[in-house]
Amino acid sequence: MKRPQNIIAESGLTLPVAALFSVVVWLLVGLVRLQLWPQLACFIATIYMVVEMTNQNALLRIRSRMVSSTFIVLSCASCFLFPQMTGGVAQLCMVAAFLMLFQTYQTSRCMGRIFYAFAAIGLGSLAFVQMLWYVPVLWLLMATQLQSMNWRTWLASMLGLAMPYWFALVWFLLPFNLSADWTADLSPLADHFALLADISRPSIPTPPYLLGSILALVLTLILGAIGITHFWQYSFEDKIRIRLLYGFFTAMTAFTVFLILVQPQHFDVLMRLLTLCACPLIAHVLTFTSSRLSNILFFVALGLALALTVFNLIGNV
Repeated sequence: MKRPQNIIAESGLTLPVAALFSVVVWLLVGLVRLQLWPQLACFIATIYMVVEMTNQNALLRIRSRMVSSTFIVLSCASCFLFPQMTGGVAQLCMVAAFLMLFQTYQTSRCMGRIFYAFAAIGLGSLAFVQMLWYVPVLWLLMATQLQSMNWRTWLASMLGLAMPYWFALVWFLLPFNLSADWTADLSPLADHFALLADISRPSIPTPPYLLGSILALVLTLILGAIGITHFWQYSFEDKIRIRLLYGFFTAMTAFTVFLILVQPQHFDVLMRLLTLCACPLIAHVLTFTSSRLSNILFFVALGLALALTVFNLIGNV
């Protein structure tokens, strides 16, 4: 029996409506007034890659746009993060890495895709160096979930990570960046990497949207936990490859939550990465359940996300 949630999940209008909703939210956040066009471009590119990731890997076994729609709605619930360019760049680079990595499933000679995937991580780390914390986790997931880890792909990943920094090094070696005695000043690059080791006592930020931040995190955590529990209860209905990909998302979600808890000062960027990693898990439970309780959950979750969006927009005025 199809309930309203299933009709919405399978409708071709779901993504256009969600996209239109996001445009309204962006305008209310201050798209024109604050000139947020680069941030919007990152957001649009991220949505496109989420759609491609869903289609190429058949993350949902029916024709549905729920993964990208869920991503849009959850992102709008944290609309106070839209003006920040760093989070947009990190999110875009992460989904680009996912797109490349998923194409390496059970492929031993996929050095090119691995190179580009980790080049995206390296590029993102130029804006948010803490993205490098994900590298060991990605290596582990390549070995266990994607089954594409060997010494060649590991070497390709290292070269990919290094590539953006090769270009950064060239920048520091340009003549106008040389000191009076014609020596390059590499201290900014050294300071950049030093941030990786800065794991001193976490500081809890007190932004204008502290309550909105907490509510957005709690909503994502609850829906993500429900999504993880449901998927692994009914994972036998999906192919082995899909189970492994959802295991990938589960591990990335759990690691991102861990980072938020131990280093909350990076919440602004990590929250955007959490939204990206959790949206397939949340979309799966919202798409493939059809009980009365799940129908209530669907509309309660949607109502809470919309209410949180309005709450954060009011705080932005």
